[in-house]
Amino acid sequence: MIKNNQTLFNQFLLLGLPIPAEHQQLFFALFLSMYLTTILGNLIIIILIRLDSHLHTPMYLFLSNLSFSDLCFSSVTMPKLLQNMQSQDTSITYAGCLTQMYFFVLFGGLEIFLLVVMAYDRYVAICLPLHYTSIMSLKLCVCLVLLSWVISILNSMLHTLLLARLSFCEDNMIRHFFCDMSALLKLACSDIYINELMIFILGGPLMVIPFLLIVMSYVQIIFSILKASSTRAIYKVFSTCGSHLTVVSLFYGTIIGLYLCPSANNFTAKEASIAIMYTVVTPMLNPFIYSLRNRDIKEALINVLIKKIPL
Repeated sequence: MIKNNQTLFNQFLLLGLPIPAEHQQLFFALFLSMYLTTILGNLIIIILIRLDSHLHTPMYLFLSNLSFSDLCFSSVTMPKLLQNMQSQDTSITYAGCLTQMYFFVLFGGLEIFLLVVMAYDRYVAICLPLHYTSIMSLKLCVCLVLLSWVISILNSMLHTLLLARLSFCEDNMIRHFFCDMSALLKLACSDIYINELMIFILGGPLMVIPFLLIVMSYVQIIFSILKASSTRAIYKVFSTCGSHLTVVSLFYGTIIGLYLCPSANNFTAKEASIAIMYTVVTPMLNPFIYSLRNRDIKEALINVLIKKIPL
């Protein structure tokens, strides 16, 4: 007789991406270059903020944490995907799968909370400029970052522990290129009611409430823009918030497209494309979005390149 908490195998098989065999090497080279670009781009942002004292402000503290989150978020899935594309063995151990899912949920949640914190920072800077220094103190900024980490860690730990209690005793083929929570729940042969309940109770609010807070921040910012009589002031607001809005649109657009519009049990090309967007493309683009539209980042990079900042 099989106990409910018993797993009858010690590994899963990742189905991978629906790519024809003749195109595997081409996509491998593409994904490898995108992953290396993600690592390099986000590391440059982190190092520049660390080296340039002019960037030791709340906005760049949050940006450095976002870059670190992007770097880790992509690193959770991409190395295993690249390995599987070059190997006939697509297996991942049970412990490795749960570990991958834990960090995927952790850094995905951290990304969401950091985007909220950055929206609040922009709201204070634009709507309450005279009080910005007193409101966005170092203590508050550190607390906001730590709170984002703590909530993300606890949320990820809860879902991982709930998943660890399930038994997987029939199909061990994960129809995805990484250990996605929804894909794992489809394989469970024990009751997943508690898991689905906690996803509904926690997952929905932890995604919807931050999004609503971001929208509220930008509604206030828009009202502030409408009151501005100076075209230069309006341009400055748009240039300041444009990067953040672009990142929010990319991240939430792909997440909403995947999780609010689910397909059948099969891992479709549509799901694969959306998953690649938020695990690979968005973390890769974020450094370019912030650096290309940010004069401070470009000046810091120039200073490092011409060795005005001692290393």
